[in-house]
Amino acid sequence: MSSPRSAITWQFAATLVLCATAGLALPGNASAQTQTGAKTAGGYPSKPIHLIVPFPPGGATDILARSVAERLSARLAQPVIIDNKPGAGANIGAEAAAKSAPDGYTLLMGSVASHSISLSYYRKLGYDIRRDLTPISMAGYITNVLVVTPNLPVNSVKELIALAKAKPGQLNFASSGTGGLIHLTGEMFKQMAGIDIVHVPYKGTALFLPDLMKGDIAMSLDTLPPHQPHIKAGKLRALAVTTRQRSPVMPDLPTMAEAGLPGFESVAIYALFAPTGTPKDIIALLNREANVVLQQADLHDRLAAQGIEIAGSTPEAVSAVVQEEVAKWAKVIKQGNIQPE
Repeated sequence: MSSPRSAITWQFAATLVLCATAGLALPGNASAQTQTGAKTAGGYPSKPIHLIVPFPPGGATDILARSVAERLSARLAQPVIIDNKPGAGANIGAEAAAKSAPDGYTLLMGSVASHSISLSYYRKLGYDIRRDLTPISMAGYITNVLVVTPNLPVNSVKELIALAKAKPGQLNFASSGTGGLIHLTGEMFKQMAGIDIVHVPYKGTALFLPDLMKGDIAMSLDTLPPHQPHIKAGKLRALAVTTRQRSPVMPDLPTMAEAGLPGFESVAIYALFAPTGTPKDIIALLNREANVVLQQADLHDRLAAQGIEIAGSTPEAVSAVVQEEVAKWAKVIKQGNIQPE
């Protein structure tokens, strides 16, 4: 099955999936939006559901999870409780979910790219996203953006690549930590552009932003939301987004492919998972109800204002994206000989 990102936007892909799925409401169907108490034939859910978020409170994953949980609670007539379990590159929370009872009462709001990277990056990992977690639905994504300090004399990706080739080893890029999506996206940029730039890891985006704005750091390929206000204020210069299609948040920015690197794609993707072995009727119920929630226009608008695009899917579509992400990041890690610190 092809990835939902292949030739259409995530939003349109989600609409196609939703309209093709029996029993889901089309936009404007108020009765379906407000229906509560959906259950399986066996009576699930009959108690609160815990949704593990493998990141700290307040970040994009947490915001998305809480927004979905609130509305899913209403649909299921049971509380969906957020359980933040950050640490180890999102692996602590993911492993906890993978090792939970497969009864539908412990779910995961997973970062698909992070969990896919972990398979190749860590020598020992207590779970395998392909084996131990069953997809429920895509939840959304956040666009990554290539930003440079305004001190850098470039206005396009091609000009940046030309400058990096003229000054091998003299330009650097920041990430929020070695082995994370931001770091690996920068490594992929190095490999695809054939340039030598130096990785500088920080302990979070908030810590490298001041250095990026004043010019101590040349660039970063980070998620859009924390950089957007500084781009608008002229304190950072955005050169391209890393999605296959242009971002609805900044539609004038070209994609990396349009800017000269065909096939370049890096997206912070989020999806709902359950432990493998969770009954199929529970997965089907959660998929149906999550998709209805993710279809709600007001939720889309509220999260889009924060740079988070939401989109539902079939479980099979999530599996296809997982396989694609695992293969992509394994290649980057192997080619760059990237080792855990």
